[in-house]
Amino acid sequence: MKLRYFSHSSFQITTDAGRVILIDPFLDDNPTSPVRSENVVADYIVLTHAHGDHVGDAFKIAQRTDPLFICVNELANYCAEKGFRAHNMHIGGAHVFEFGRLKFTIAHHGSMTPDNTYGGEPAGVLLTIDGKTVYHTGDTGLFYDMKLIGEMTAIDYMLLPIGDNFTMGIDDAVKAVELTKPGVAIPMHYNTFPVIEADPNVFAEKVIKNGFKAQVMEFGQEITL
Repeated sequence: MKLRYFSHSSFQITTDAGRVILIDPFLDDNPTSPVRSENVVADYIVLTHAHGDHVGDAFKIAQRTDPLFICVNELANYCAEKGFRAHNMHIGGAHVFEFGRLKFTIAHHGSMTPDNTYGGEPAGVLLTIDGKTVYHTGDTGLFYDMKLIGEMTAIDYMLLPIGDNFTMGIDDAVKAVELTKPGVAIPMHYNTFPVIEADPNVFAEKVIKNGFKAQVMEFGQEITL
């Protein structure tokens, strides 16, 4: 399995069988993304919530590639109303797809589409694929149930925001790693806009000092998990 980071909260997972899963594909209007929407394809698109910097270019991509959207119920309905295929889920629910198992977790944030449609509860997502579990926290503040999530699921890679203002900042994200105890922590949701400027290397240094592993991914970088 391969993980590619486009920047902000946008990731691409490519399974060993070649299935492509996009998470929150915000590319064309993202000043830090080295990749445009026309250059990606998707078999599945997972949306953590409905804000414009997370729904992003999902519909553009879907018009070309006909992926299955996987979202909480209200946001899945919104995607279906736009004419796309969608699988409705909700917080705490899990489902086994062709690529692996997906479960939604809570996230403390908001969720409103750019056209002011209610997008349901914001979410984090646990993806268990090819024997590894990736926890994309979505946009969230720190919450103590991260400890429970880590106790119930052995998390190999945790993708979590550090940009502050709208989400956790560096120190809260370091505490989130301490609670969840992932194999590797990867920072996201930073430096896209001036208000969320943060140094991912400072985050990584603090995580490592606490006895955990961290990896800073460059924008556009792909790694093998």
